[in-house]
Amino acid sequence: MAVDSKFQCMDIDVKIKKFTWRIQNFSSLEVKKLYSEVFTVDGYKWRVLIFPKGNNVDHFSIYLDVADSATLPYGWTKYAQFGFGVIDQFDRETSSTKVTHHCFNARQADWGFTSFLSLTELHNPKRGYLLNDACLVEVYVCTDKTLGFISNEFIVKTDWDELKAKVADCVKAVIDNQKTPTTKPVEITPPSPTQSSSQTVAIEPEERAEEDMNTFFTSLESELSSSRIVYSKEAAKEALAKINEALNTTPVNLNDSGKFAPLKQAFMILARFDGSSTTLTIDQKNVLLGLDERLKELANRAAKAVQDKDQLTAKESIKRTMTCNLETSLIRYKEVETEVKQVDQILAALREEVEEAQKRKEKMLAERKGIYRSCKEMKMELDALEKELAECEATAKVGEEEEKSVEAEWGRIKDFISSIEAKI
Repeated sequence: MAVDSKFQCMDIDVKIKKFTWRIQNFSSLEVKKLYSEVFTVDGYKWRVLIFPKGNNVDHFSIYLDVADSATLPYGWTKYAQFGFGVIDQFDRETSSTKVTHHCFNARQADWGFTSFLSLTELHNPKRGYLLNDACLVEVYVCTDKTLGFISNEFIVKTDWDELKAKVADCVKAVIDNQKTPTTKPVEITPPSPTQSSSQTVAIEPEERAEEDMNTFFTSLESELSSSRIVYSKEAAKEALAKINEALNTTPVNLNDSGKFAPLKQAFMILARFDGSSTTLTIDQKNVLLGLDERLKELANRAAKAVQDKDQLTAKESIKRTMTCNLETSLIRYKEVETEVKQVDQILAALREEVEEAQKRKEKMLAERKGIYRSCKEMKMELDALEKELAECEATAKVGEEEEKSVEAEWGRIKDFISSIEAKI
């Protein structure tokens, strides 16, 4: 399926690279999983793997994957620390971010977060995760173990510095050209050294209006930052309640960039509150103004500690499972070995029976041959006897007639002698 997406790469510094992946028509994706374009860090090819509808969970799942792991030499390993961000395009500070590190190898060529962001929150129209149905995913990758760990705050704040630099450039351009009527194109000398001083670049009215808005809000931010607004006691109590509510949670549960924006406001309210009975010192105010950053740092550290513990727990679970599987396999191996011996005994007994049966068969075959030869000889004798019997029958019939003739002659002789005897 063709996916409408854009993938960009930039160097944050010498050792950290940032990759931005904008996925259009996100809600219409029908694929179970989706890979980004391949990018290179420290000579290794990487890519981002996402499960838009979750990897068998009701959360958006995201991983960093070694793109060419199947072709790498045997025994390869590669360490990387990395962080992901699904950017809230309404308010970058409330973006969903997570960081981790992993030693990749052939068995674990991808690593990340199965439950990165709930699908309900991802598709919440009040959040900017899917602005115009476009999802903006950022990944920060570093392969140097000596570099400080990439933090959630680092991901959220990275683009702010670029934005401030662009706003500053726009402000300078507007100040340099503030006498130019906005109804006409403004001409400024471009910074390129290859152009002469007589060459100019025209800024259209629409661009000038955009610069004016940026200038207005930049100056408004500066003005509000320097103002001495004193908040009421009720506002201070409300701010204190928010802070206590946050502090009553664990640092790990607080490790959500969306929870720090109201905390920052609450710390600012307390720092600017001056009651008649209680006045904070300058040091206390400065501490309050820096506590949100301190809490972010502690939350990140706690999240990393929990992640490390979870990783250890996961490894121990894998070890227990593999050990259990090995023990089960060993037991089964011994059972199979015993069964093989029993089958060998059965086969040996069967071989003896087969040999005995074979002997009986050979004996019966020999007897059959003897019967055959004997019967054949008797049949031949019988055939010969049949011929002799026919001759004997003819001879016997002649003998019977001869016997009658002899008896008749014998009677006559006997009668003759009797007649003589009577005369004597």
